[in-house]
Amino acid sequence: MELNVNYFKKELEDEAKRLEDELKSVGAKKNPDNPDDWEATVEDVPTMTADKNEMADRLENFEQSRSTEVTLELRLNNVKKALEKIENNTYGVCEECGETISEERLKANPAATTCVKHME
Repeated sequence: MELNVNYFKKELEDEAKRLEDELKSVGAKKNPDNPDDWEATVEDVPTMTADKNEMADRLENFEQSRSTEVTLELRLNNVKKALEKIENNTYGVCEECGETISEERLKANPAATTCVKHME
């Protein structure tokens, strides 16, 4: 049975849009040389008048935003890679063994790069 690539392309495009929206809520594109590079943003706290608790909260919030940003950016890059594979007619092929990735696996994770046997 052949994969419905158009279905997966739409799923991946929708996910890419959601991920970019989420990334905008925790970060911004900072590197003009690499438009895929996001960085977490820091909330503005006046450092001259802020006490140590405010500064600690600011640091904690930044660390949470940074963790979220890294996770979202990694997923977005995987989604973009899957979309490139669709364009190159290599989508749905396991990167480890070259076998077809099951449709069930791709429905669970449209950006999957390996078959079930070679899952991490």
